[in-house]
Amino acid sequence: MVERRLAACVQLEPVESVYHWDGALQQDAEVRLLLKTTAARWPALCEALRALHPYTLPQILALPVADALPAFARWVGEQTSPPANAESAS
Repeated sequence: MVERRLAACVQLEPVESVYHWDGALQQDAEVRLLLKTTAARWPALCEALRALHPYTLPQILALPVADALPAFARWVGEQTSPPANAESAS
């Protein structure tokens, strides 16, 4: 997602999940991802995650950001914008 410029940064965290699925209690090791993106890039990020995820029903959530360090928010915007030369090539 970072290479595609859909996320500025991705954090990976191993987790153990317990849930009901297909009528049975499941327990699995999973990896939780925290992807930092912009509201403008969210639809494309969500679509890409959905297409690549092996689960039938993956948990893909967008959490609102109440506030952010302005320099960090600017960096996320810069990292998720297509490079200038890619825009002129279209």
